[in-house]
Amino acid sequence: MDQNAEATEPVRLAVFDFDGTSLDGSSTVHLVLDLLAKRKISVLTGLKTGIWGVAYKLHLPQNESWVRSKVWQAFEGRPADEANRWLSDYYDRVCEPIWRPAAEQAMLDHKAQGHTVVIVSASFEPIVKRCVQRHPVDYQVSTRMCVRPNGTYGNSVEGAPIEGPQKLTALRAFADATFGPGNWVIEAAYGDHYSDKTLLEASAHPHAVTPGPTLRKHAQEQGWPILSW
Repeated sequence: MDQNAEATEPVRLAVFDFDGTSLDGSSTVHLVLDLLAKRKISVLTGLKTGIWGVAYKLHLPQNESWVRSKVWQAFEGRPADEANRWLSDYYDRVCEPIWRPAAEQAMLDHKAQGHTVVIVSASFEPIVKRCVQRHPVDYQVSTRMCVRPNGTYGNSVEGAPIEGPQKLTALRAFADATFGPGNWVIEAAYGDHYSDKTLLEASAHPHAVTPGPTLRKHAQEQGWPILSW
């Protein structure tokens, strides 16, 4: 062993959920409403995704890829660059006004401590990437839709939606690739929904943010901080 080799500290990640945690609402729900208003999806599609949203709130089993494909019908076949610009503008118009100042402050506090801020989200990648550009976020891991060889979007999820336990799976894959296996830890995590439980439990300092009743009960049982943002 090299006596001169210096032990390096692992990268400490502060991981934030996006919808309902960093945002005061759901970017996907607002996107559906925006697309309906602009007649880019049908009323039937809007109704189906609304039913999915109710099932999500009730923790009922559901097909995460299916609902994203339904919403993504508005962008299927369009050049990816063009669709990404539209979704970036959508973030500025609709999501930025509901960005939570408390989330911003928490991110700044973590960065002041030398932590690396990561958003992990089921929301569509172009939306979350725009958020990264506007806030103290270092990296993002989010749901990516397939791009065809001709540069247009298809209508299927690339891999798996970044939802529920998949958030931790995707974060681990990202962090191992970016920082190296064993060279990172989840210092803190923030989530609002019971589906974030797996990610929160993997953190040294989990936080339940304006949680739903199921996560609130679990947080109370575990002695986690419950934050009102």
